[in-house]
Amino acid sequence: MSNGLFGSLAISASGMSADRLRMDVVSENLANADTTEGADGKPYQRKEVLLQEIGGGSSFADVLSGVQSDGGPAGGVEVTGVVDDQSPGRRVYDPGNPDADKTGYVTLPNVNPVTEMVDLIGSSRGYEANVQAEDASKQMFTKALTILGS
Repeated sequence: MSNGLFGSLAISASGMSADRLRMDVVSENLANADTTEGADGKPYQRKEVLLQEIGGGSSFADVLSGVQSDGGPAGGVEVTGVVDDQSPGRRVYDPGNPDADKTGYVTLPNVNPVTEMVDLIGSSRGYEANVQAEDASKQMFTKALTILGS
């Protein structure tokens, strides 16, 4: 990803794409919060999105010097994968449930709706922030073109 004139748009777009995937995964987790038996015969496992920085350096000064000197990498974020959270599921006593074991306990997915809602709000706010950054970049480009045209 180059850091040319539209580098800021590419950074915002990568963030919006990552946050959209995070919201999709949270939605899947919430939809399966009570799924006690999946295709593999086990309870649903909560999923998490892994993100990684694109380009840049280890500090703000490194990133700033790369941008000022050679237009270095534009940065942004990329999804490195969607993984299962391996924490154990909740065990609930429900002897009438067809998925209960011999002792009457059912293993429910390791999905906590409160945690998922916090993740959903964070992803939503991240997406909104990237939209605002993209809008600000567009406004700056428009002003620059207006100045150049006069």
